[in-house]
Amino acid sequence: MSKYWYDYCPDGVESRFELLVFNRQNHPFLPLTEHYHDCVGRISKSSALSYVQCLLPFFTWLDQFSNFQGNRVNWDDSPDIIRIAIEDYLMTEMACKVKEKETFRFVNLTKKSPNTVNRFLSALKSFYKSLIHLKQYNYSNPLIDSYAILNDYKSNTEGVRKDKPRMPSEAGTEDATPHRRLTDSYFKLINEEWQPEIIGDTHLPYQVYQAGKKVNWSLREVVIARMLFETGARASEVIELTIGDYRSRKSFQEASTFNKGSHGKRVKFLRFSKDTVKLLMRYINSERKRFADLQQTFDTLPDEAPIFLTELGTPFSYESWYYHWNKAMKECEIKLNPHKTRHWFVTSSLREIYNTSNTEAEIKQKKNELIKYIKWKDEKTIEVYEHYFDEESHRKAHDGMFESMAEKEKEYMEHKKNKHKKKTNLTVIENSFDDIDDDIQELLDGLE
Repeated sequence: MSKYWYDYCPDGVESRFELLVFNRQNHPFLPLTEHYHDCVGRISKSSALSYVQCLLPFFTWLDQFSNFQGNRVNWDDSPDIIRIAIEDYLMTEMACKVKEKETFRFVNLTKKSPNTVNRFLSALKSFYKSLIHLKQYNYSNPLIDSYAILNDYKSNTEGVRKDKPRMPSEAGTEDATPHRRLTDSYFKLINEEWQPEIIGDTHLPYQVYQAGKKVNWSLREVVIARMLFETGARASEVIELTIGDYRSRKSFQEASTFNKGSHGKRVKFLRFSKDTVKLLMRYINSERKRFADLQQTFDTLPDEAPIFLTELGTPFSYESWYYHWNKAMKECEIKLNPHKTRHWFVTSSLREIYNTSNTEAEIKQKKNELIKYIKWKDEKTIEVYEHYFDEESHRKAHDGMFESMAEKEKEYMEHKKNKHKKKTNLTVIENSFDDIDDDIQELLDGLE
């Protein structure tokens, strides 16, 4: 079946586009092409490509199966027509349930829905934002609920007195306006709350390394994989490192890098093992040197030089790297999205914190250090991981109780065999404290 697809500009060909999207007839499709290049600069190339990949099936479906009053829907139709097409796509292709509200739609995921629904809606919203910015779409964004913005504005400006504006907060006569992020999306997901994945397999990195060995990973792929597991970084934050990023840190085990949303600004650092340092330097001074235009070693390379290169001597990209990663995972039948290495790192770090800390204060301090290192925008993210360890701790305590019960059962059976033993009486221990915490007292009362 013919479908929308993309390709990169071949080496030696001059073009203002580094990536070009093609339609089902293999003709260049400029709207998606323009969208990709408009995104680059505002978000990372890997995120921009992820948006394009998420939208290709939708545009293919739009050409083949969309229907409005007997006609196919075009991407540049009015917002009302576009919304009808999106709603059909969500229900027929993504197995979602869509519920109509006054000015927007509630979207419920089902068990058959893919985990890309949220990304699809974000990508489509971004697509129309770009095309409006480029003056190629002549309507308002179909993915935005303009009434929600208007109603929110009214509720935040109208006071309790009829037809009067709100009093300033300093007056203290009206409730403060809640500080919350405005949800302006026309399609609102109501049963999807992101939760970080907890990956507790301590042997996972070594399974991945063996998978790479099986498909003959080069030293470059080995170093990147080790860095992902050891640093908790996103793949692009490792792949796009420069020689200067490595030189900028005092420790030879560290490198500066950008963060999601920092627009390339180096705002955090990565730390990796001494063994990985050895492999990294071996790669730079041997394998990398063979593919570089200038046969330079680490000491003579300029700061702006990328650490990782392709066999053609060009900067290594996420897309090129993912090919090697995916090949290894498929060969060894491991279902592992690269981003899960980040979750594995956090899980492993927390396990180490709990195992090596002696006090609650020490645990809290180390957790705060981890939050700063990983650069989470919302510090509450760590609470989900902590919940995992609370459950693990409970399981261990529960197993201990089972073992104790088994021992007590043995003692009871031995006692029962001995007819000459005196009858065992329950002993009541009188409380010697004058004041008991209310919660403890409530528990004791419940035992009577």
